[in-house]
Amino acid sequence: MLQVAFAYAIQCVVMDTLSLRARKKLRTRQALVDTALRRFAEHGFDATTLDDLCDEVEVSKRTFFRYFTSKEDAALAPTHDLWAAFLAELHTREAVDGATVLEMLRDTLLAALAAMPADGWTERVAQSRRLAAVTPSMNAHGLQFCDRTTRAVITVLRERFGYPEHDLRVRLVVDMALAAYHCALDEWVFRPGPASRDELAACLHEAFAALPGSVTLQGPGH
Repeated sequence: MLQVAFAYAIQCVVMDTLSLRARKKLRTRQALVDTALRRFAEHGFDATTLDDLCDEVEVSKRTFFRYFTSKEDAALAPTHDLWAAFLAELHTREAVDGATVLEMLRDTLLAALAAMPADGWTERVAQSRRLAAVTPSMNAHGLQFCDRTTRAVITVLRERFGYPEHDLRVRLVVDMALAAYHCALDEWVFRPGPASRDELAACLHEAFAALPGSVTLQGPGH
């Protein structure tokens, strides 16, 4: 399913060049996401069935499973799309002389954020994250996705830049980048007021900037 989101993220960037059929598929996928998020918020995740979602969007379950593996997958699609765009960007992003891998991952994530659709994406992310905070199955699904994404990022870094397979620094720098992302996302989602793309970018900058100091943070009494 990460590959499906990966393809979707690329398609969004070239939306104007897609065929009518491809644009219709993207609209159907987005209608499923929007309907899922709204119904989960209004009626509860467990009380909303897959039949409810498909009936409202007027698609079959077979069509639903072309896009998503589960209700959880549909509800988490906005953030999945961000990370699919991140991977697409990482595959081609050139290293900057003097920049660390952590800085490259930060800049890649910010570029992926800038590439997200302007029409309602931030609202969908905020709604999805709030639902995940009170829905254990969404959290579990998110952890599985995070693990797959971590391994995918590590693979890209090793293939592109030749890091040895057992170099622990690669896994650790990816884990730090993901930790900064999660901290920034929670800070952004749960702060008062509307959630904007610029505010999320600012939270990401702040979280990444705090990473070096967190590594050297001393315990009480020092």
